Amino acid sequence: MDANTNKNDLVAAQDIPAALGLLTRLPIPVDHATATARGAAAAWAWPLAGLAVALLAGLAGWITLSLGLPPGIAALLVLATQVIVTGAMHEDGLADCADGLWGGWTIPRRLEIMKDSRTGAYGVIALILSLLLRWTALTTLIGLGSLWAPLIAVAMISRVPMVALMVMLPNARDTGLSRSVGRPSAQTLALAISVALAGAFVAKGSAAFGLLLAVAVVTLLWATIAKAKIKGQTGDILGAGQQLAEITTLLTLVAISA
Repeated sequence: MDANTNKNDLVAAQDIPAALGLLTRLPIPVDHATATARGAAAAWAWPLAGLAVALLAGLAGWITLSLGLPPGIAALLVLATQVIVTGAMHEDGLADCADGLWGGWTIPRRLEIMKDSRTGAYGVIALILSLLLRWTALTTLIGLGSLWAPLIAVAMISRVPMVALMVMLPNARDTGLSRSVGRPSAQTLALAISVALAGAFVAKGSAAFGLLLAVAVVTLLWATIAKAKIKGQTGDILGAGQQLAEITTLLTLVAISA
């Protein structure tokens, strides 16, 4: 029994580098055989990948502020670091969803547009609005003297919707990243929520519960739209869900701070 327990613990420990390898561009050595075998069961660790992104982005912001530069520039470099570390995969999902879900009239056409590497007007506008909202919110929070705590809370909680969407919705395609990972169980989602909430609580105290509630509402709305538009979820839907959650949590924190 001890041997089995140790084996399971070892497999679970591999979920963290697997999450970093999937959701970031960090040069993390990953046991691909174990990661593939675990599949969606490793999704509980996605908030920890968000934590890694937050720490690196926070370091960029802290260095900027230490040099005496204003909050606006610090916020811009925080965003730039996030984009570089994640490879802009979530932003790409948002743009693809904006183009596909509102640029096509049928489900096959919407999925075709989402898979197209080119970005249309809807996608460009979505990216501009997303970056502007995030930059404005971060500038406000940093100007109020808060850098690390918001970044950690937002990064961890905003990775939960990706897990939730995989649980709630079927795969819209027979191929793709989301399909290959599989569908996590309700227990995996519960663990992801627990990990994210614990990190956010350490960073922001009881405000973490309000952030999670706000994200839950937005995620349900996004799931409803995805179900109506393409009858399920794809990797782009998951990425867009993360972006919507990040915007929501940042704006919620600004409202609380105000």
